[in-house]
Amino acid sequence: QVQLVESGGGLVQPGESLRLSCATSGFTFSNVPMKWYRQAPGKEREEVARITNSGGVTYYADSVKGRFTISRDNAKNTVYLQMSNLKPEDTAVYYCRVLTAGGVHWGQGTQVTVSS
Repeated sequence: QVQLVESGGGLVQPGESLRLSCATSGFTFSNVPMKWYRQAPGKEREEVARITNSGGVTYYADSVKGRFTISRDNAKNTVYLQMSNLKPEDTAVYYCRVLTAGGVHWGQGTQVTVSS
């Protein structure tokens, strides 16, 4: 019932930007925090950003601080991740995540590749 659908990934050169979107359904989006994670080949999945239900408080991993911006549009049930000054080490599959009464839910992921 809960669905999270990421989009916006692609292949970019270092220094370029991408905007990821996560469209959601099946729960009361405006009541819960949302998170973005990423997983690179051979590495553990790691949290990169989170945002409160109202959007007033955000968190970023040190590796992306100053380059990534998380935001949400509660009217559209969508959370975004604006990524600028991308680096090769940002290459990963990016996932959005939510915890509801039914448990943790993940999207299918969207691939971001940063390469010259």
